[in-house]
Amino acid sequence: MASAASTTASSLAPPPFSSARGARPPAALRLPPPPLQPPASGRFRVVPAPGRLACARVRCGAAVKYIGQNEFDAEVLQSELPVLVDFVADWCGPCRLIAPVVDWASEEYEGRLKIVKIDHDANPQLIAEYKVYGLPALILFKNGKEVPESRREGAITKAKLKEYIEPLLSTSNVA
Repeated sequence: MASAASTTASSLAPPPFSSARGARPPAALRLPPPPLQPPASGRFRVVPAPGRLACARVRCGAAVKYIGQNEFDAEVLQSELPVLVDFVADWCGPCRLIAPVVDWASEEYEGRLKIVKIDHDANPQLIAEYKVYGLPALILFKNGKEVPESRREGAITKAKLKEYIEPLLSTSNVA
């Protein structure tokens, strides 16, 4: 007793353009792969094609600036104000997540606290010197030295950042 509708192997196969594993859209619907460009470091970095969404550099407000190994001494160690150093990387999701919070803090504590960002990948000597093992990493410096117990790694909310900064600004201890 056969049923009225016959099921064959071809009727059970997924259509050529579906979400089934391994299925790909027709070539006319696929976007070309992004071009590769060698950066100064010699390693390749994917550059998005025009019209594609890009994973942008960790954005920072006007008051927060990126510094490198060469500026670290003048901007951090010789600063009159306490300096909060935010170690970040372009590929770090939590770094991008807290970027607006760090921008807020730079405006909130303007005149009392200076905030700078250091790119993890571009400054390996600073990463090694300050033993930064997780990102994002926040370290407060006062009078040219790291404040004890000031290290914080990972994403942080605005309220937690405020709870973190306030006591550190009121203390005068340095390592």
